Amino acid sequence: MASRNKVVAMILAGGKGTRLESLTKKTAKPAVSFAAKYRIIDFPLSNCANTGINVVGVLMQYESTELDSYIGNGEKWGLNGVHCLMSTLAPRQTEQGANWYKGTADAITQNIDFLDNADPEYVVILSGDHIYKTSYTDMINLHEQTGADVTISVIEVDPSEASRFGIMVVNEKDEIINFQEKPKNPISNLASMGVYVFTWKTLRKYLLADDKDPNSEHDFGKNIIPNLLKDKKKLQAYRFKGYWRDVGTLKSLHEANMDIALDKKELNLYDGDMSNRIYTEDVYSVPQYVGKKGSITRSIANQGAIILGNVDSSVISTGVTIESDAKVTRCVVMENSIIKKGARVHNAIIAPNSVIEENSEINVNGDEVVLINTAKK
Repeated sequence: MASRNKVVAMILAGGKGTRLESLTKKTAKPAVSFAAKYRIIDFPLSNCANTGINVVGVLMQYESTELDSYIGNGEKWGLNGVHCLMSTLAPRQTEQGANWYKGTADAITQNIDFLDNADPEYVVILSGDHIYKTSYTDMINLHEQTGADVTISVIEVDPSEASRFGIMVVNEKDEIINFQEKPKNPISNLASMGVYVFTWKTLRKYLLADDKDPNSEHDFGKNIIPNLLKDKKKLQAYRFKGYWRDVGTLKSLHEANMDIALDKKELNLYDGDMSNRIYTEDVYSVPQYVGKKGSITRSIANQGAIILGNVDSSVISTGVTIESDAKVTRCVVMENSIIKKGARVHNAIIAPNSVIEENSEINVNGDEVVLINTAKK
């Protein structure tokens, strides 16, 4: 097995996240709240820590201040030790000028010096906005054992959803022989998770060639992977088994939170396995309080929540207050929000620091998820 010191992880965390609407107006998508206690970025960072990957770069761009402050020196994930390095990497001005990251591949290209200094054998490329709990050890081992140039983590998706993903065809050895990036007419339902293990020497060569191509979109799915296939490089599929969700839309963010609240078992945050836990920030808030007439069923609530009303099938974050006679069902209530007396809220995401006024009725019979954001802009 490759030494973990020879593996570097690069987490792509710079997208705008426009489909999350006002949740990402001033906050990078990976910094958005999840499951009452966590941020989305906690999941890939914890996965790296649990794999024993000691050098991690987080590539930021859009509204990066809050995310940069949250990540800090990597202490939350044990990545601030003598032999560890956590680095946040934003676009910077160089002799060639100042350039935003033009695509996922370009983001890595602009940080080739970071990777050259680390001198890895393998580079793990991850997305900063996926919810899943894993160790990358088996995937790295498969990459090394098969001698692949790139190994791509894949899952089978519902055929109706396949056009949202990079889709591939594999042979009997799970070698990738065809690839489509978000096709209108998918040739299979085997989808890329956006998790790659590259042999660094090969990736470096292809990144530099891509950087010189004026017609390239500088994207892994659109350019780097097709070019590797065209050159008959060895592309290996790794079949991921477990819970994984891209939470890039309000609907998917809500559904993933409901999976936790309703304890559907696919993603277990309570199994007590300290070798594969998800690390996050301790907020040092007061204990959770449930009043005499308050109730919580099929829900999770973090420290500092005060629940005097009724909560069912919901996720209640730090510092939230649910006043008496209020009723909250199938909701994701983010930090420091207030649901006032007598309010009724259903199937909603309540943005941080929002206030739902007394006796309000929001989406009471609604099937579609709504976003409520009354915080001062």
